Amino acid sequence: MTKVDIFSGFLGAGKTTLIKKLLSEVYTGQKIVLIENEFGQIGIDGGFLKDAGIKVTEMNSGCICCSLVGDFGKALAEVISTYAPDRILIEPSGVGKLSDVYAAVERCEGTEISSATTVADVSKFKIYLKNFKEFYENQIEHASTIVLSRTQSTKQAKIDEAMELIRGINKTATVITTPWDQLDGKQIFDAMINSNTAGAMAEELLHEEHEHHHHHHDHDEECECGCHDHYHDHEHHHHHHDHDEECTCGCHDHDHDHEHHHHHADEVFDSIGFETTKAFTIEGLENALDELDDDDRFGTVLRAKGIVAGEDGKWIHFDYVPGEKNVRNGISDVTGKLCIIGSKVNRDEVKALFGI
Repeated sequence: MTKVDIFSGFLGAGKTTLIKKLLSEVYTGQKIVLIENEFGQIGIDGGFLKDAGIKVTEMNSGCICCSLVGDFGKALAEVISTYAPDRILIEPSGVGKLSDVYAAVERCEGTEISSATTVADVSKFKIYLKNFKEFYENQIEHASTIVLSRTQSTKQAKIDEAMELIRGINKTATVITTPWDQLDGKQIFDAMINSNTAGAMAEELLHEEHEHHHHHHDHDEECECGCHDHYHDHEHHHHHHDHDEECTCGCHDHDHDHEHHHHHADEVFDSIGFETTKAFTIEGLENALDELDDDDRFGTVLRAKGIVAGEDGKWIHFDYVPGEKNVRNGISDVTGKLCIIGSKVNRDEVKALFGI
């Protein structure tokens, strides 16, 4: 059986950073394959991970819940037969639902889910939960370990508030609140593996199924999802398989149930990708990223990242989440690329901002 570690988390939470830490401190000497499914037209993270010497299978076929039915399972089987890895790491789209990823891996023969970890930015927890509840809550609810990022730069009151919200959604997951630089990768990995594992959690939730299911329907108005822990419900799961041919999205045909407002990621989020030969400066990019905080001009930008040429001949890598940016020199790529992800993003204004 090939062990699978799933690293879920909303856009910009720090999934790639956590994976890199584990690659350098824990997974050394093992044959590892990373499968990522970035939401959007242009895959950027593959470039960031090339320098770690890891084989990356990039799948840029749209939102994760659409690609899971076909090519995701195929990719998993192909990875196992081609590389025979010790372990597969899956980094799903930041706007994918963890329950969909989990169910897809379970359906793939020869795999065993070792851990299901969600990385959550503690400083944005409350606002993301409020604005993107359907996707954000799903990632918290189905994790066996929740790793909080940016705790070192966040006030205690905000961390406590996030913890309270987490426990309202997921009472059993191990929550890591210590800043990552104070932990070695093995401590994090041990917590992931030894936490209330995904299998044990599934059993517990199955036991509570009737009560929880009833409770959920009483609260339709405040919960916009309707896709919660249905993969634990064997009867429903069977029903879903019976209807695979009718339903092409892989999202348990809840989108036909208007009461539940079940959405695909591509209905709620925009992904705008550009390839560009333009050369930039670090200072110019930093100024441009600062401007992205202007919601009135650009829409709600949740994530920006890119690898572009620099005027001085060095290549520049950048990352952005609201209120935080990182611009640095890095390895070159075959061409420059930028990716902007958010809600109601104004494409023309973004193009004008970067001068492309």
